Amino acid sequence: MNTRQFNLKSIRPEVLATTINDTMSSDERFQNLVLRPIATLQNDLLIAVFKNYIVKHKSVFYDLSVEKRMIYIENAIQKDMKFRNALKGMIIGQFTVEEYQIYIQNSSALNKRMMRIVKERLLSNIQLFEKPELLEAV
Repeated sequence: MNTRQFNLKSIRPEVLATTINDTMSSDERFQNLVLRPIATLQNDLLIAVFKNYIVKHKSVFYDLSVEKRMIYIENAIQKDMKFRNALKGMIIGQFTVEEYQIYIQNSSALNKRMMRIVKERLLSNIQLFEKPELLEAV
């Protein structure tokens, strides 16, 4: 095993909630073995990037209700191609060459899974996306 491949795999957290079995599709297996651990590893970066996204887009996010914030996150990931591609790059950049070879075989379906995982991560951390001055007061 080459050094890069070994190093990348060794820093990934184990995601205990995922199941691996013989009946799952290859996309689901890739999601559980590769995408979820990488998203977990990159969680803090994903949060920091979205906080920056909020600021770069005039902080309108802060004036929204919780329901509208959830929609805002979903729209940012689905409709802002520049942002979406940046998120994909943060995940794909953690692939081994072998994983990348698997990814390019079915990138469209795997991109959907990847973005769904990123969206879930951002939504589950929505409480972290408050105005910075409000967080300091806590």
